[in-house]
Amino acid sequence: MPEADTGMASEVDAEVAVLIVGGGPVGLTARALLERWGVRALLVEKHVELSPFPRSRLVNVRTMEIYRQLGLAAEITANAFAPEYGRVRFRDTLHGDDFATAAMIGVHAPVPESPAIGVVTSQDRLEPTLLAAADSPVRFGVELIDLVEETESVVAVLVDHRQGRGRETRVRARYVVAADGANSGVRQRLAIDTAGPGALGSFTTVLFDADLDRWRAHQPAGVYFTAHGSFGPLYPEGGWAWFGPTPEDAAHVDWPALVSRALGPGAGVRADVLRVQQWMMNAFVAERFHHGRILLAGDAAHAIPPIGGLGMNTGVADVHNLCWKLAGVLHGWAHPGLLETYGTERHPVAQRTLRQSVANTQLMVQVLNRRRDQLQAGEGASAQVELPWSERYFAQLGLVLGVGYHSAAVLGDDGTPPEPSDSGTDYVPTTRPGHRMPHLWLAHSRSTLDAFGEWFTLLTPDPARWEQQSSTPWPLRVELLPEEHLERCGLRPHGALLVRPDGHLAARWHDRPPSDSVLRNAVTTTTRPTAPGAGR
Repeated sequence: MPEADTGMASEVDAEVAVLIVGGGPVGLTARALLERWGVRALLVEKHVELSPFPRSRLVNVRTMEIYRQLGLAAEITANAFAPEYGRVRFRDTLHGDDFATAAMIGVHAPVPESPAIGVVTSQDRLEPTLLAAADSPVRFGVELIDLVEETESVVAVLVDHRQGRGRETRVRARYVVAADGANSGVRQRLAIDTAGPGALGSFTTVLFDADLDRWRAHQPAGVYFTAHGSFGPLYPEGGWAWFGPTPEDAAHVDWPALVSRALGPGAGVRADVLRVQQWMMNAFVAERFHHGRILLAGDAAHAIPPIGGLGMNTGVADVHNLCWKLAGVLHGWAHPGLLETYGTERHPVAQRTLRQSVANTQLMVQVLNRRRDQLQAGEGASAQVELPWSERYFAQLGLVLGVGYHSAAVLGDDGTPPEPSDSGTDYVPTTRPGHRMPHLWLAHSRSTLDAFGEWFTLLTPDPARWEQQSSTPWPLRVELLPEEHLERCGLRPHGALLVRPDGHLAARWHDRPPSDSVLRNAVTTTTRPTAPGAGR
């Protein structure tokens, strides 16, 4: 990326605090979070409208917790499938019977570890809700074609494809959030390499109409895996999608015939194809998420294969981690070095998520291979396949709810350095610093998670003692923690938990504060870390 050219860069058409590149779920969520935290951003999206394709299908329980915080969970749930669709089914054809099935944990039914429940919904149903969640400007049909770094800002060169031959404008931003997908032009301009398997192959999604309600009504699922590709219902009122490897000579494929064959002999249904999209399944993690004042998020930072529904959800968690830090820096109560902790915290999560997604894909292949072996051995079509995972393993709640951060923005117990931890696929609620604060009921229908927002939160059974320290230049609220939760939180009667705006614990004091300045010192350390190599 070019360095600052003061002659060119000084002439701009507009100035913004944050420029978001990419109008998918991750970019739109970043826009809503920043506005909630008092930062108006400009979002640009090179396509002329929101995506017409369903793409991501699962909003997991952690993402719904974030949308609950934004006040969006009820609307998203109202537009989504009923909970019984939170299930996967395995069949020889869509017309056949199940030979295996599994529930999506945290989607099919509530889990005690969260006040929220995930949903099965199509991305093109989710995005309009996210777009309406903020008033900050959005410009569709506008593509970023160049970036120029300055000392205190970045100048983006944009071209508006709706204006005939394309009119160029220059926008100066304090920071840029690149959420422009797996083929991120921003990442490529920054020459940031990626690591991982890379391109896994070409796939095709076919959207079609067909009268399949008699199957869906009695055996609902979010996804039906078959030997002839996968099927999924699009919307509660109708519509279907098929996806599978792209056939050779795709330009001449009879897609209605292909989908109809995949439905199975005797189905008696003809698919009315509406749209066809070819896409590349990628699997990689960018080598770094932070370059100066430019930060990568979502698929621009990590491309996750779709099995397990982890990709979009990981991107939403990225910006939930990032946006409070950007707000703090822009409002002046956090040091720019805090942004270094974004990559420190999220890069290991992306690597773990990629490994889990690859493992999920291998498990799915095992199921289909076992079925093939059964049929080749002459076992009847009614034979069942034992799934090669435990329910808790496939739930992945350890990865969804149990992520623990280890960075300069996290203190350990009683001010000691934090210890890294990996919860694996099982989730064990903990109040160790760095982890998501567990869900506990503070009052009827009010969770600990509902206490968090555009501020730090101090949870304590002894508010009077700690409120003496709560006069700080940072946004901070003190909340009463009911005594019934003390043992689960590892606290004694005068202890406290300091929770960051993203709901992760910054510090824990088991008992009374050791000094009158301990809270102030903790927030200072969290928001003004001394990270080496700031800016690169």
